[in-house]
Amino acid sequence: QVQLVESGGGLVQAGGSLRLSCAASGRTFGGYAMGWFRQPPGKEREFVAAITSQGGSKYYADSVKGRFTISRDNAKNTVYLQMNSLKPEDTAVYLCAAGRKSYYTAYEAARDGEYYYGGQGTQVTVSS
Repeated sequence: QVQLVESGGGLVQAGGSLRLSCAASGRTFGGYAMGWFRQPPGKEREFVAAITSQGGSKYYADSVKGRFTISRDNAKNTVYLQMNSLKPEDTAVYLCAAGRKSYYTAYEAARDGEYYYGGQGTQVTVSS
């Protein structure tokens, strides 16, 4: 059973930046892809970004391309999401997601069912 602990959320003004972190345990971190999803208020969970096990491939939702960067440090069992140029529509609970395999195509990476979720999430609020 993989355990996930997200951190780094907060309140920020539009145009600002935040860096989210997710510490994972319970399995060999470097053997699996990781992702970030988010759930805006009153809406369903949606894909944000994903990264393959060794970081060779990264995928992003169109809404965050060019603003967000996903990365990972396998030595620290941690995945990050650097968020720049934040917008009010980025307001959501951000959830770390543990992939079920090491590599995803772009299509697979965005699929909710390809991941395990176990963290509490971290709230990001962007004010206008």
